[in-house]
Amino acid sequence: MSWQAAERAFTDEAIARETLPEMFERTAERHADRIAQRYKGGTYDRSLVAAGVVPPAPAGDYADLTYAEMRGIVRNLAAGFRELGVDGDTRVAMYSQTRMEWAQTDFAALAAGAVVTTVYASSSPSQLRYLLEDPEATVVVAENGEMLEDVLAVRDDLDHDLDAIVTVDEVDGDAVEADDLDDVYGLGEVHELGAEAFDEAAYEGWVDAVEVGDLASLIYTSGTTGKPKGVRLTHANFRDNVSQCYRRFADRPDRDPSVPGISAESTTLSFLPLAHVFERMAGHYMMFAAGATVAYAESPDTLREDFGLVRPTTTTSVPRVYEKLYDAIREQASESPVKERIFEWAVDVGRAHHEADNPGALLDAKRAIADRLVFSSVREAIGGNIEFFISGGGSLSAELCALYHAMDLPILEGYGLTETSPVISVNPPEEPKVGTIGPPVVDTEIAIDGSVVGEEVADLAGDVGELLVRGPQVTDGYWNRPDATAEAFVDADDLPPDAVTAGTPADERIGVDGDGSDDGDDAEAAAEPWFRTGDIVQLRPDGYVAFRERAKQLLVLSTGKNVAPGPIEDRFAANEFVEQCVVLGDGRKFVSALIVPNFERVAAWADENGVDLPEDRAAVCRDDRVRERIQTEVDRVNEEFESYEKIKQFRLVEEEFTEANDLLTPTMKKKRRNILDRFADEVEMIYDDG
Repeated sequence: MSWQAAERAFTDEAIARETLPEMFERTAERHADRIAQRYKGGTYDRSLVAAGVVPPAPAGDYADLTYAEMRGIVRNLAAGFRELGVDGDTRVAMYSQTRMEWAQTDFAALAAGAVVTTVYASSSPSQLRYLLEDPEATVVVAENGEMLEDVLAVRDDLDHDLDAIVTVDEVDGDAVEADDLDDVYGLGEVHELGAEAFDEAAYEGWVDAVEVGDLASLIYTSGTTGKPKGVRLTHANFRDNVSQCYRRFADRPDRDPSVPGISAESTTLSFLPLAHVFERMAGHYMMFAAGATVAYAESPDTLREDFGLVRPTTTTSVPRVYEKLYDAIREQASESPVKERIFEWAVDVGRAHHEADNPGALLDAKRAIADRLVFSSVREAIGGNIEFFISGGGSLSAELCALYHAMDLPILEGYGLTETSPVISVNPPEEPKVGTIGPPVVDTEIAIDGSVVGEEVADLAGDVGELLVRGPQVTDGYWNRPDATAEAFVDADDLPPDAVTAGTPADERIGVDGDGSDDGDDAEAAAEPWFRTGDIVQLRPDGYVAFRERAKQLLVLSTGKNVAPGPIEDRFAANEFVEQCVVLGDGRKFVSALIVPNFERVAAWADENGVDLPEDRAAVCRDDRVRERIQTEVDRVNEEFESYEKIKQFRLVEEEFTEANDLLTPTMKKKRRNILDRFADEVEMIYDDG
């Protein structure tokens, strides 16, 4: 039986069509004594600790909660929210970093019947106001005193009233500048209210009253192409995507024991924003459905320490984090010329071994030496237990992905959108293919509309075009935006006649119950509309999908040529001299780039070669010798692309693209419009010189 057939035939208690509170309750019952959550001490002034609900974790180390203990907290919080007036008509806004209490509050609010809406912790005051006002959130869960003040600052400007504000941390009311804090509660207080009022029969009644088709969450798009839209995701959308992904990642009995999988034995380190759909599904709902352990990093800046303490078996992340992690690994290996040469040799050997169909005895021996000298230390530095990473939320460099595979740290790249809960496709653990986003997950049908691309892709194997998708994980539309909803979907009868389809036809779905039954009427399923992803992909002959570019980010040169900037930028992801690159050229005669150098590596190169560089980074970017060194890297990348795709001119800029300066989204995607605005003078210089 092939892995695809085994995936479809797989049954497990973690696969079911049910609401998210029902999913959590069943998991907690099955795995009551297993560790559900791990939380770090010395990081937060937790309200639940102050209230005596959970014990304090040792400073700089982790403490544990079992599933039974977590269930008790979730139930009491749910009852506490009901005491505050939360019910099926309530939208509860989560305004917090990713942490243990985020997960507990999410399940509690859902059990109370509420819809959970999300606000990124980095949101500006205007964004915060919009993300509370648009969904008419009447209860806000704010992480700490600073975020409480943010909410209080916009409260009077809202077009509706807030019924309650709940703080995750213990907040000193005297330190808060506000006249009225009567409607502000600590999470410990909410738990205490719930513990006093809790009635098991009433709780079960709330959970039973929620239907799988009910709205579970509103998750807002990043807004990089306009005002954020609230994506409507039901319990069924999330739960079905959990089941689809669990079929692909589960530690299935058909697999060779050497193939890793996700099970109750798994431990993940959660650090991406839970406000984003990727972490919400893959690092939260799927892990809890499996009965796995979820540990919460102190912050993205302490990942190395937290990896060592938690020793996870898997984790989910975005490409930028893998780039930064690899930079740190390489930087440590470059402490001396000898170490650097050994590292580069090991990487070359590992890559050759990974790519070889039949490595042979000599390459096997070299690979064993490289592992002993370099790769084993790398794996130990991130805990020593990683079986695989999952990557999403953006395009991952194929070269960088191959380097991780070479170090026995495989990255399984996938693809999805907020509107698809999010996973559409992902690489399987038993047969990952670097440079692809895997085949579609079970019960997902895709279509390729080739009418939106030019002749430049004619030489690619397979079919290339905009990706359309339908399946049980696809949203029914946007909150209060019928216009945007209409634009996002194509009726089944209006699919272009020459569109190529793949995956599971809508009328042949196996059903998420795992029993081989249909999800519903075949005719109704076949009539489902198609969601337009806006992404250009390649459907390869082997059934795997390769991401090409966002349709809206394709550069249309004034010559009429279409250029995808993503693949060019990805080629710099593992480059030691280039920290970041953004490729430009829309409406221009040629392709150009803004490049942020890796200043530490440039300084090391200068020392090694007797080059005296200025200390000021802006001056370094203007230095002709640095420019010539970066030009060598640009020329090397250019060799891999057609003449019209080559970077003809570039400018070095000293400011890194970050979330703090509003040049990256919270999930570390480039905000191209903001970058163009910030560096408008540099862009004009490129084309004036050109």
